[in-house]
Formats: sequence, C-alpha cells, structure tokens
Amino acid sequence: MATYVVVGLQYGDEGKGKITDVLSAKSDYVVRFQGGDNAGHTVYVGDEKFVLHLLPSGVLQCKGKCIIANGVVVNPKSFIREIEQIESKGLKTDHVFISRRAHVIMPYHILLDQYREEEEGGTQIGTTKKGIGPCYEDKIARVGIRMVDLLNPDILAEKIRKNLKIKNSLFEKYFEKPGLEFDEIYHEFLELGKKLQDRIVDTEVELNHAIHDGKNILFEGAQALMLDIDFGTYPFVTSSSPTTGGVCAGAGVPPTSLQNLIGVAKAYTTRVGHGPFPTELDNELGEKIRKIGAEFGATTGRPRRTGWLDLVSLRHATMINGINNLVITKLDVLSGISPLKIATAYKTEDGKIIDYFTSSTTKLYDYEPIYKELDGWQEDISHARSYDELPENAKKYIEFIEEYLGINVYLVSVGPERSQNIIRKELF
Repeated sequence: MATYVVVGLQYGDEGKGKITDVLSAKSDYVVRFQGGDNAGHTVYVGDEKFVLHLLPSGVLQCKGKCIIANGVVVNPKSFIREIEQIESKGLKTDHVFISRRAHVIMPYHILLDQYREEEEGGTQIGTTKKGIGPCYEDKIARVGIRMVDLLNPDILAEKIRKNLKIKNSLFEKYFEKPGLEFDEIYHEFLELGKKLQDRIVDTEVELNHAIHDGKNILFEGAQALMLDIDFGTYPFVTSSSPTTGGVCAGAGVPPTSLQNLIGVAKAYTTRVGHGPFPTELDNELGEKIRKIGAEFGATTGRPRRTGWLDLVSLRHATMINGINNLVITKLDVLSGISPLKIATAYKTEDGKIIDYFTSSTTKLYDYEPIYKELDGWQEDISHARSYDELPENAKKYIEFIEEYLGINVYLVSVGPERSQNIIRKELF
C-alpha cells in the first residue's frame, strides 16, 4: 500500500495542482476529497495551460482512475464543461468518476450564495459565489440532493419540491427576489443525471479495495488549512475540511491507510478575499511580488493579497495536518529581493510575544509580526534542477524554514512547468 495526500498549508493557491499533476504520473488513483468548483488548480503542459476547478489535477497524467469523492460538492454543469474542455484538447476523460454520495450544487445554492454576499450590512466572507457553502449547509441539515438522487426521478422530484418551498420563501420574503420554478430545475437535473449516469459509482468501495491491493493512491485537497472550517481564520474560511484528516470523511478511507502527508506552501504568502493577514505587504513590494508571481485567482481572476512568509501560521498548519513532507513553491519569485523577511512570532496588542496561532480571528488584525531578516539572492534560479545549483542564500532560506518547522523540504518548485522542480528525495 502506498498512499499520498497533498494539502495546502496557507490560504490556498500554493501550487497544489502542479504538485498533484507531477505525482499523478505514477498514481493508480487520484482522488479529490473536498471542496467544489470554487477551487482553481492551474496546470501547465508545455505551452498549454489548464485551469481545473472541479476535476482532480491528476486528470491529465494519471493512467488509472480519477475520482471525485463523497466529500466534494458537485456542480454537474461545471463538471461537464471541464470534461469538454479537456476532451477538446484531444485528451481522454473516460477514467473520471463521481461518488454516488457526493452532494449536488443546485441553482438555489448559487443564488443564496450571491444574495448573501451582496446583502448590505452582511458579513462579507469573499466567497466565489459558486454555491459551495449553501450546499454544505443542506448536507449537514440532511436535506441535500446527492449524485445518486439524479438517477432516481421520484426521489429527485420530492427533494427539489421540499427545498424550493423553503428557499423560495427565503428569496421572496427576506431577499425580496423572485423564486425558482420546479419544472425547469427538475428536468434540467434529470437530464444531467442521464448524461453522467455511467460516471456515478460507489467510490469508497473501490478505493478501499485499491488500498487493500497495494495500489498507489494520491488524495488531493482544495483550498488550505488556514481556510479550514475549524482551524482556519473563521469565519473567513471555506465550508469543508481541506486537511489530511478530511481525507477520511471525504473519501471514506481509514486514517490508518494514510502514509505520505505532503504539505504545500509558497515561499511567501498570498490570500484571496477578506480576512486577517498579519504579514501582508500592502505596498510597492507587495505589488512587485504579485506581478512577478502572477498572483491572480485561477477561479475568479481576483488579485491576490501578498505578504512575507508566516511561519507561525505554517507551523499551525503542519501540526494539524501531521505533515511529514514539505513542498516550497515559487521560490524563484523572491529572486532579486533583499533582505527577505520571515515571520517567526507575533506581538499582541498588549505587548506579549507569542509563537502560536490564535483562535480569535479578530485579534489577528492587531497582531504585529516579529520578523527574522535573511539576505536575498540576485540569481535567476528558474533553471536550477538540483539543490546544489541554488545560491547559498536561497539554501539558507529553505533551511531556516526546515529548522523552524522541524520538517524536511522534499521538493522546491522554481517555476510553473512540470520540469521546474528540485526534488530532494523520491516519494514513489
């Protein structure tokens, strides 16, 4: 048995898609275990750029099966669009399957997400307005529609009617918006079920058989620990658990089956949307990093907020996830910047120095980062393919991270291409 889990350790957009794509070439299964099409994983194949929102990033290289597991919330229309995008490039998709237990994002989920974000005086979370949160709400409230329901006309009709009774009342009386019609939604999703029926399977059964048979299985998360519903900067978080622990509930596999826990972090920090960001560089340097690193959301196109690497939050993330293999991406973006700063602690509003991440999100706005300064390097490192080729100060930067976290960096990414990696040890 060989299992691998790839998760983000910051606020998303760390480059998990590229790492998953690279590792998927040797995987028998690539499994997406949470989130929805609010994710944006960018994968480059030569001059070809693929932006995947719902499909596993390993879909382009995996020779086995790609699975969207039960913990994912699925917009069937988004799924079909991505399938068509990939097939238009001459690539196959007959190896992609969806769990029967995965919940379906319905039109009323998307509208509810939009109306809440637009509501005057409401809490602006900064969601992608894709209906992710409302779909997870219905899942927990036990009124959700699952992929298997799309294959059962009577059950689908009953569930849509019950949901519309409540949602339309909310739209009309609270948001003062028009309600939705049953017939249009019912017939549309019935047809979507027919289109996807051959892809809708009991994925947890197959995955556990594969684990028993010793297959290579790669589990891929979306978003990241600092956006986790429990351990992130609540309420500015996603609606699922993008952690290594989330694999168990999100894919239906036991914790004893998880072995190689891979955490991905940028050499600096970025964040999209609202919420606290202690090391943010809201200045010319932050803008420079944004431009060099092409820091714009893959899903929304929104400019990402940029800042120095925050080892306080990173240690929090590696602790919760139990990371035993660290990946540092976009080290090349820092070339030409000196000195470099890394946050190692926070100074609270009452002058106390702490080196742990607080559960009180509002306090983070007032915390002052305590920085360690390191000398930068001027060399272009995008062509480096071995650790020894890196400038001495780039090595010191990596080694400082390793010493602080107590975890070895197994891979350093120095560019967006598949080949632009420095692999310090082979996991497969």
